[in-house]
Amino acid sequence: MDSSHIPQLFLVIGLIIAGAQLAGAAARALGQPRVFGELLVGIALGPTLLDILHWRVFADPELLAVTIEELAELGVLFLMFTVGLEVHLRELLGVGRVALWGGMLGALLPVLMSAPAVLAFGFSSKAAIFTGVVLAATSVSISAQTLLELGLLRTKEGIGLLATAVVDDILAILLLSVVIATMTPETDASAGALVWIFARMMLYLVGALAIAWYVLPPLFNHIFRSRRLTSSTASFALIAALVFGWSADVLGGMAAITGAFIAGVGLSQTSERPRAQIVETVHHVAYAFLVPIFFVNVGLHADLTEIGRDLLPLAILLLVIAVGSKMLGSGVGARLGGFGRGESFRLGVCMISRGEVGLIIAALGLTEGLLSEDLFETTFLVILLTTVMTPPLVRWVFKGRQPEALRVAERQAAREEAGAKHA
Repeated sequence: MDSSHIPQLFLVIGLIIAGAQLAGAAARALGQPRVFGELLVGIALGPTLLDILHWRVFADPELLAVTIEELAELGVLFLMFTVGLEVHLRELLGVGRVALWGGMLGALLPVLMSAPAVLAFGFSSKAAIFTGVVLAATSVSISAQTLLELGLLRTKEGIGLLATAVVDDILAILLLSVVIATMTPETDASAGALVWIFARMMLYLVGALAIAWYVLPPLFNHIFRSRRLTSSTASFALIAALVFGWSADVLGGMAAITGAFIAGVGLSQTSERPRAQIVETVHHVAYAFLVPIFFVNVGLHADLTEIGRDLLPLAILLLVIAVGSKMLGSGVGARLGGFGRGESFRLGVCMISRGEVGLIIAALGLTEGLLSEDLFETTFLVILLTTVMTPPLVRWVFKGRQPEALRVAERQAAREEAGAKHA
């Protein structure tokens, strides 16, 4: 980036973080998770309303958008790392059947339900199938952040969500690989290539989990006990998140957030003092700076004014399918895996958001010529709406299930706010 653009970058990031913090506080005041307000302010700051990147003060909006996108990628990486720090591998393995059934049905049902709908509107079979692949994805980061705010990430549904999302991620990437391989002429469509894609992901998962579980905890306990390195324990944890994120993408062919999540799960097994230092530092870095940029950036992509009226019926239909197929697929899968009816329903709701994963797949479809511009915009709207609606839905279905300590804190905050207004 040219040095003349750096002050502009400072300004736009300042505006983004300020908007995220204010909107997050407003959302909390209305009884909603902070992430809900951060997503909405992203839409307001984007081309739908204010279009801040194209203000006259910013000379090169494209360059700024690229930098913000990269910071957002770091934000979601560290978000999933912090989520991993909150859970344990044994808990994930304990919901293995739920994850397997919920992930499989939750990924396949959106394809089976959405492809016929797209065909009915006159689009090609390739476009219809790829739209289904886009909606097969799930953005675990949105629901995980909401559950983390509510103090419910360690519930059965929260652990089930994280494990199911890993299976969903694998299947979504497999579906994407199959579609790209069979529908674009320049790719290798052989069965051997597809088998290797699956084997590569499995090998990576086994290897990464083994390193995270058996190597990272003793290594970081040793780093913390070292006089020269004890103050750098959290820095090395951030390095681990970055390296695992890189390895997931390059070595495993998976989403980078999966690698960061695995690193967090491994470091959750460290001793109490180094783990506390890691959690505190990562929370400060992530939630004060990078994570708000990620959530706002989702909305910055959206220009709701570009959606053609003739495709609004398709958008509405796909939205219903996107919500219903995840709730039904993942919910029924969780029930088959051993969850109760209420737990399965809540897990299904947590899987609704498509978020950044859906956006990435949709953009790839546009680049490869599998989605037209019109269908991309329609799909984009559906992804955006599922992302924005998930936090309040999650809060609603978990109403009354918050830990008592969190409920007491919220009642105390409400009393203090009422007292301040009275004064």
